[in-house]
Amino acid sequence: MGISMASGHTQAQGEGNYRFALVSLTSLFFMWGFITCLNDILIPHLKAVFSLSYTEAMLIQFCFFGAYFLVSLPAGKLVNRLGYQKGIVTGLLIASLGCLLFYPAAALATYGLFLGALFVLASGITILQVAANPYVNALGSQETASSRLNLTQAFNALGTTVAPFFGAVLILSVASGAIGDAVSAQAEAEVVKLPYLILAAMLAVLAVIFSKLNLPVIAEHQVKDENHLVEHNGKTSALQSTHLVLGAVGIFVYVGAEVSIGSFLVNFLGESHIAGLEEAQAAKYITYYWGGAMVGRFIGSAVMQKIAAGKVLAFNALMAAALILLAMNSSGAIAMWAILAVGLFNSIMFPTIFSLALRDLGPHSSQGSGVLCLAIVGGAIVPLLQGIMADSMGLQPAFILPVICYAFILFYGAKGSNM
Repeated sequence: MGISMASGHTQAQGEGNYRFALVSLTSLFFMWGFITCLNDILIPHLKAVFSLSYTEAMLIQFCFFGAYFLVSLPAGKLVNRLGYQKGIVTGLLIASLGCLLFYPAAALATYGLFLGALFVLASGITILQVAANPYVNALGSQETASSRLNLTQAFNALGTTVAPFFGAVLILSVASGAIGDAVSAQAEAEVVKLPYLILAAMLAVLAVIFSKLNLPVIAEHQVKDENHLVEHNGKTSALQSTHLVLGAVGIFVYVGAEVSIGSFLVNFLGESHIAGLEEAQAAKYITYYWGGAMVGRFIGSAVMQKIAAGKVLAFNALMAAALILLAMNSSGAIAMWAILAVGLFNSIMFPTIFSLALRDLGPHSSQGSGVLCLAIVGGAIVPLLQGIMADSMGLQPAFILPVICYAFILFYGAKGSNM
């Protein structure tokens, strides 16, 4: 794999070094899953504090995932220049700064400042994503790359499973107490200070730890002449591969649908004809949505040893669409558990689309990876569109948008990934 080691190292030491690096990287996947999911708690909280419409509240996801679109390509160049380890440290420091910016945003109770802080935080996480995903792929043999990515992504899902409890306790339950005391929007906004200060400290500590670790260097991923065109299978660019371009659309609609559903869950479960739950109570149920994704990844990685990844992807997309249609056309416990169960079928989609899209790209893999990271901007655009639809046609009918997203993923799994 072209990983440079000190000449005296044995193969066993090298493998031990990989294992240590993978364990270290797993902590990063957990952290950015945790932070990303905290947005699902932040949305209903800031919606109540600033009396926002659904469209205005979805600007939270727009600013967060918009950073992926604006920062992915510069991040790729930065990581190319600095190497994976320094890239990870840079990402952690920027994310820590973003968390610190929540303090003045809360002190001044200004929605625009919250959006700015989220953009800085997401920029740091984008750099982490661009550095960590290909690094995990490179730490070991190509044959086991997708199983390694599924495993680390499972810890990402663990972060998203734990975050709603953390947010419900430290943000929403404190906020609902404050609302009961009839205090100002200022006091309600200040509720977010403590959780984000804790996160800022954790990210800063991780940055210090990663700067001291002795991680393997991927020699073949070091800076090459970017202007030199490499031909592979008669193609000189990843964008000439149809399955990559369709895969990028797949990542766009998948991240869009997953984030959109998560963003509206608290409000959906709060509807009187669904569950009528208060925000702090509803937030705890988000754990089932993200927890399903974690469980599904472990099941999926076992199933895909026996069944082709494309078929598993198509089946999961079909089930997700069917569950949303059930949630749209029912009420009470059926609607509630149908929408929460979508998480279980979301589970394998991101790593599976990612690996199917990068298949057979050879030397164009890193370019393809950059394109796929750009497509994560779906998390900015689809929730905003669903917010506009929810304001105009009601929350429940607006869920037709994720159904359309899953229809495309079904096509990609069944046919598009082989084109």
